[in-house]
Amino acid sequence: MKKNYKSTVYACFTGYIVQAIINNFAPLLFLTFQDTYGIPLSKITFLVTFNFLFQLAVDLIAAVVIDKIGYRVAAVAAHIFAVAGLVSMAFLPELLPDPFMGLMISVVVYALGGGLLEVLISPIVEACPTDNKEAAMSLLHSFYCWGHVGVVLLSTLFFMTVGIEHWKVLAILWAIVPLVNGLVFLKVPIAKLLSDEEKGMSIKELVSGKAFWIFILLMFCAGSCEQAVSQWASAFAEKGLAISKTLGDLTGPMFFAICMGASRALYSKVGERLHLRRAMFFCGLLCLGSYLLISLSPLSLLSLIGCGICGFSVGLLWPGTFSLAAVGLPRGGTAMFALLALAGDLGCSMGPTLVGRVSALAGDNLKIGILVAVVLPVMLLIALGLNSRQTKA
Repeated sequence: MKKNYKSTVYACFTGYIVQAIINNFAPLLFLTFQDTYGIPLSKITFLVTFNFLFQLAVDLIAAVVIDKIGYRVAAVAAHIFAVAGLVSMAFLPELLPDPFMGLMISVVVYALGGGLLEVLISPIVEACPTDNKEAAMSLLHSFYCWGHVGVVLLSTLFFMTVGIEHWKVLAILWAIVPLVNGLVFLKVPIAKLLSDEEKGMSIKELVSGKAFWIFILLMFCAGSCEQAVSQWASAFAEKGLAISKTLGDLTGPMFFAICMGASRALYSKVGERLHLRRAMFFCGLLCLGSYLLISLSPLSLLSLIGCGICGFSVGLLWPGTFSLAAVGLPRGGTAMFALLALAGDLGCSMGPTLVGRVSALAGDNLKIGILVAVVLPVMLLIALGLNSRQTKA
């Protein structure tokens, strides 16, 4: 890597930490919002759903807009929105007549930043002159996992030592991260994803090709395989470790995130010696095995271990799909990354929905829901096979 692009890559690493703050800080305060503002928990949990739905809309719009305004302007704007959303969350609920509306406005603002970051960060790193782009992409996405773990641990430590009633102070402290990183993005060099002689593919060109839809299927499967288990990891931690729901909510998702981050970091170290698609196929098989362990094991502790194995197995899938697409469709450009992010987010929504719906039909039996969801890693393996035949590799 050229020395002057190291700061760009580090800024992108921090960008994924910013996204982890956006997605994982507010859920730690759900009960506090309920007690402080008298908002029903059903309305408060809708904030997470709305956050991801709005980010989906941003993914779609970004496919058209970002190339027109440029990566630097979009990256700085994303961080400004993140700062504004976190700060407004500390003040708007009490300034507006309806506290829930204050929270909703804050979510809209920082979700706009989160959606932009999701679309921007990967192509910026892909454009950097790195020696091993696949390893760089995997390491990049590991920082979302480390950010998730850091947000939960540091926030919990703050609540234990300072007091959860001072959460507004912590919201402002977390806002310092995107503030500083936004200033960094004003200065770091940003390479072009395509040379001046190359013209990026239009959305119409992308959607007319079979290869693109295989990548879309891959990304959808990557997101759904990940979140189908991640969203329910707290329940398995609660039962497997015989701990309270509060501790389960902390332990389960963190265990999953640590295993996923470790997988991505490991691939960044050894990826040069591995064939990416074969490694992803192995991860797909491991994911399938983890689903079977979670759903069929008679012991809750083994199901929890299965959650960790699942986290490790899905770590490579999302960044690996980005890397495969960058090679398979070299003129895909920003539009391709945006639409892949959209497909991944749709998968993140549909995976846990499938598990939840099936579990409800089976009398709230979560293991039955996970067992039926084995169709997700099977779809992933089929998509990888299709991709291999498409590229004749």
